[in-house]
Amino acid sequence: MIGLDEHALTRDAAAIARRRPCVGLALALIRPGVPPAFACHGLADIAARVPVTEDTVFRIGSLTKTMTAVAVMQLRDRGLIDLDAPANVYLRAYRLGPERAGFRPVTVRHLLTHTAGIREVRRPSGLLRMRDLGETVPAGAPVPTPAAYYRGHLRVHADPGTRFMYTNHGFVTLGQIVADVTGMPFGRYLREHLFEPLGMRHTGLAHPRGARATGYELRRHGAVAIADYEVVTAAAGGVRSTAADLARYATALLGGGHNGHGAILPSATVAEMFAPQFQPDPRLPGIGLAFFRAELSSLAAVEHDGVLPGFDAQLFLVPAASAGVVILVNGARRGLHWLGPEAADLLRRELGLPPPRGRDVPHRPEVWAGLCGRYRLSAYPTDPARLFLGAGAEVLVRNGQLTLRFLSPVPALLRGAPLVPDDPGDPYVFRSALPIGGGRVVFSGEPGAPARALHLDLGPLTLTRRPLTRSPFTRSPLTRNP
Repeated sequence: MIGLDEHALTRDAAAIARRRPCVGLALALIRPGVPPAFACHGLADIAARVPVTEDTVFRIGSLTKTMTAVAVMQLRDRGLIDLDAPANVYLRAYRLGPERAGFRPVTVRHLLTHTAGIREVRRPSGLLRMRDLGETVPAGAPVPTPAAYYRGHLRVHADPGTRFMYTNHGFVTLGQIVADVTGMPFGRYLREHLFEPLGMRHTGLAHPRGARATGYELRRHGAVAIADYEVVTAAAGGVRSTAADLARYATALLGGGHNGHGAILPSATVAEMFAPQFQPDPRLPGIGLAFFRAELSSLAAVEHDGVLPGFDAQLFLVPAASAGVVILVNGARRGLHWLGPEAADLLRRELGLPPPRGRDVPHRPEVWAGLCGRYRLSAYPTDPARLFLGAGAEVLVRNGQLTLRFLSPVPALLRGAPLVPDDPGDPYVFRSALPIGGGRVVFSGEPGAPARALHLDLGPLTLTRRPLTRSPFTRSPLTRNP
């Protein structure tokens, strides 16, 4: 392993802050056999001129989901929950109800893999607040319980197990199941069964001890502080933590469920959480139990990000190398798009791995005619994925290159980028430079016939071929659907 010393890590943190403007940044690097290394940059609070340290408390957003999953797996290991039993068996505070007769029951495993068929934005008004989706209230205001928030009923919009639909509400439901099964408030359960055993003294759903970072938005006249708030969907995104505490958490995950302070899970359970649980296509890493799976050169990785107003977070782990990175920022723009790649690049350098474009695979233009055409994203109009990627995608030949672009409000996605072959033995596997997760794009269908679907690392999401005779975007003959 190629090790980074503290000075090199500090330079890395400063370089990230030069490339990606933010008010403050805390970075933790976890490596086997040595204590975590930390590097910090910028301010936790501009008005008070408080610098960021590894003990600064940040909102970590959806990194909370991995902790909620740990709680569920602890109960599974105690025989109190069956992952493949209907969630309504354990749920007392409210019910999950299908939109259509004939839907199969939502299981706990469906909730853990975002395949329960529960959409994210429940009301159109949430689209006006894309950073929190309408799921926060001002600090000091009453925070509704999940039972009150869902009014006793949470609707299931798609047949469970058939598609990936990212949703906070599924993990709120998992948190409620933990509370209903144990008879213990969910925040207390996390504190007693996860945070305290791992020595995470400045982490909690409430207000953990320690200096807190202020959230900022970068606007026309500079960084503007965001008024404090509480997260309604707490089990999906309500935890606050520090780089030091998350390094302890990452160390436990990489160490088979324990760190120097204590244990939270057996190693077999951690491996189960990291293993693929849902893959729309076997050529994609897919998703584990709460953890998104990825590839770092030739090594399997798991990761999760977190996004809330004023804050972004990233956890990226390479279990086989016992190495990982945590990055927390306040006052960044579109951290969701760049935190993951920055974390992956840092780990590549740390592990001495080649860059992601290391393959040299020839193009196979003879299969392009069966790939070109329009593909529809199977998502509700109010889902964030639909708003990000648009109604669908087009595969076409532009300037002699097979290209993927999306009907999206994001200019880079609308412009598109070439599809680069990524597997010498499979002409239907590509990589794209578009900001869509890990960048892998695969096509499925019968060999020699038009592709039926396009699958992305992102999510993992699936787009199905549209039955149009011609794309409205171009007159190239290779963009006509057969």
